[in-house]
Amino acid sequence: MPDFRKILKRRGVNPKKEKTARIPIWKKLPGRSSFLANTIEPFAIASFIIPFSVYLLTLAPSVTFFDSGEFLTAAASLGSAHSPGYPLFLMYVKPFTLIPLGNVAFRVNMATAFSSSAASLGVYILARHFLKKELLLENATFSSFCSKTASLAAALTFGASPRLWLQSNHDKPYPLVAFIASVIFYLLVKWGENHDSDQEKPSYIYASFFLASVAFAAHQTVILFLPAWAFFIIATDRRALFRVKELLITFFFALAGFSVHLYLPLRASVNPLLNWGDTDSYSRFLWHFLRRGYPVQHQERTLSLLWEQLKVFNLPREFTWLGVVLVILGFFFIWKRHRIFAMTSLLAVILFLSVVAGYLNTPAETVFLTEEFFTPVYLLAAVFSGFGLFQLLIFAIGFARGHINTGAKLYLISAAIFLLLPVSQYLINYYENNQRYNYIAYDYATNTLRTVKEGGVLFTWGDSGAFPLWYLQGVERMREDIDLPHTPHLVFDWYLDSLPRLFANSRLRKFELQKTGAEGLVKAAIAETIGSRPVYIDFSTRYSIDFTDYTPFQKGVIYRIRRNREPLGLPDISVWENYNSRGITERISFADMDTAKAILIYANSYLEAGEAMMALGYPQKGREMLDKCVRISPEMKKTTEQVMLRYGEMK
Repeated sequence: MPDFRKILKRRGVNPKKEKTARIPIWKKLPGRSSFLANTIEPFAIASFIIPFSVYLLTLAPSVTFFDSGEFLTAAASLGSAHSPGYPLFLMYVKPFTLIPLGNVAFRVNMATAFSSSAASLGVYILARHFLKKELLLENATFSSFCSKTASLAAALTFGASPRLWLQSNHDKPYPLVAFIASVIFYLLVKWGENHDSDQEKPSYIYASFFLASVAFAAHQTVILFLPAWAFFIIATDRRALFRVKELLITFFFALAGFSVHLYLPLRASVNPLLNWGDTDSYSRFLWHFLRRGYPVQHQERTLSLLWEQLKVFNLPREFTWLGVVLVILGFFFIWKRHRIFAMTSLLAVILFLSVVAGYLNTPAETVFLTEEFFTPVYLLAAVFSGFGLFQLLIFAIGFARGHINTGAKLYLISAAIFLLLPVSQYLINYYENNQRYNYIAYDYATNTLRTVKEGGVLFTWGDSGAFPLWYLQGVERMREDIDLPHTPHLVFDWYLDSLPRLFANSRLRKFELQKTGAEGLVKAAIAETIGSRPVYIDFSTRYSIDFTDYTPFQKGVIYRIRRNREPLGLPDISVWENYNSRGITERISFADMDTAKAILIYANSYLEAGEAMMALGYPQKGREMLDKCVRISPEMKKTTEQVMLRYGEMK
């Protein structure tokens, strides 16, 4: 018998080295088609790294408006945010708050950038899974390159879409939901393929429903996917409905995922800094989880309102009209190859539109708030855009068959065609989503806190006016001597409990809170506080409540409350000298609704101060205030001219 070892050595092969040669980990994975294997590919890594790098360049440096300050405070203290609490999102971002980089707000914003990038990776994995078996020019190497590049293009297109990019800049739960949804779609597709090859793997179903239930603790809109996922399972295997054992196991896995919500009563029991709803009892947990704290608005349903609601789902804005064409083309491409997945995706879109734009019947003035709910659906559209790009290449090859040489030039041309859309998306949307200099919310909150005297009480009205203050005081420990009651929440007993220094022995507890209403309660709270502590209200409270027994006396962007019989004195304009106003006078790219509102508050406050100084006989100071008003808001120039004309100061 020949000695094969000697033969191998003569041929320059060392048997021992060959035996111990290191094999890349993705080659060791069974089938090289698992979720982990797909994420190790260089193209997959790029689908995460590229968006994440761009997001870091455009990340908001601190707290922003809307729910930002509230989420930041809840995450830092492991508390509870507004209904339904968002326990998964808060637990997800908490480790990021420990990273020694920037302030806590920046770290949480980075966590959202991370989840947005993971959602882009989810697009890549889904698109790549469907395209990897496609063969072009009977060339496996070129086909693999094209499928990877098309999948990367789909991922980057989603990453550069304005909605996801905006959400990546500050704390939002929707990208995390989108990523989990992409994993669930992948697991279901894998289950379906194994079923078609007579390999029953119910573990994919168990994992899918576990993740769906977990995602429910990030945002409840994930429930809109459940009928679509159930359709996928039934359409693939109708017998799944009658497998009692597997159904029971699936139920218990879903129940295990739902147990994430135990976070709420467990954390409420230790009274964290932000303990929205105080869910330490069963009744309060249900109140919080079922969103019973939100008033029900009965909106008259009209066709014009329905159209406004439907327009919120805006594919051309997210992907451009070229992207829409690619999405449609990709849908028909996958319809021929995996009809059940195409039908499931279409059903998901219909469900989201039916519930978000139909059942909820959101009023026209707040319909913009529903835009964020569609992020997971946009993820599916991005996957189809990758299929559309690949279909275009198939058409081109079919048209030019016999005249194509698979050389380096073809690789470069194919990559350029694939990446044209995402590169265009990044260039188009960069300016609007660049929030690296967005200090407006932070400055507005610090300016407000600087204005309040020591030991003061500041009543706020409106989430964006209150939440940045909560963050600065609760997380960055600024002006802890101040109490910051939020007027709309005075109708909840759990909220009064959260401010013991102000309401521990307050007579408000003798009121029927819901019947009295926020306006009556804030007046009662002011009445019992004004004799012992300085009392202030913010701009929104000033123009939301009619004060008859008190006079709001302007002090910067807020107002000191005085009794009608008290002398007011001169307006204090010295506070303006200590204000930061980054982004107020110069043109900004991130002017969302609440940022624009804050800028108008500055302008109106200068206008009011200027008019007061004119009336009191200080024309020079008055003109200075009015000039600053115009610098901030040029459209108010006519109003300032009318004020100066009224006091004889127009030249």
